[in-house]
Amino acid sequence: MTDSKERLTQWLRDAHAMEEQAETMLSGQIERLENYPELRDRMTLHLEETRQQAKRLEQCLDRMGEGSSTLKDAGGKLIAMGQSISGLVAGDEVMKGSLASYTFEHMEIASYKMLIAAAGEVGDSETQSACKANLREEEAMAEWLESKLGTVTSEFLRREERDSDAAKR
Repeated sequence: MTDSKERLTQWLRDAHAMEEQAETMLSGQIERLENYPELRDRMTLHLEETRQQAKRLEQCLDRMGEGSSTLKDAGGKLIAMGQSISGLVAGDEVMKGSLASYTFEHMEIASYKMLIAAAGEVGDSETQSACKANLREEEAMAEWLESKLGTVTSEFLRREERDSDAAKR
């Protein structure tokens, strides 16, 4: 039977792999976003936040005498690379990327809420605090993306009518 601390450790490793995946996914999107500077700039800021989030999780795992899962981290990066490559052939890459990012943010939000509750159950206030910091950043990014989806969609459709290559990136 797995105890609560072991489960928290597993979930922290999962969250670390999730942030590694997010870093790869964001890096790929940022490289190709040419005609949406506001979106690119916000994603660049969130990429730095993502790197800090991964560091916070590493610190939690280190404090527990554990490490991140190399296998899970590599798997997450591989999945993200596949997502980035698939975007290259999409005629609406910016829209598919926006949809994927918005969806991913909500998965991260749910993950951090779960981690906060689990850390509270085992009395790990430092992990709880780190996960709350990560949660705030993820919620801010999700809110920002939500506020821009309509604008990005309209920009995309207008650009597509003029020049499909400019629209997609």
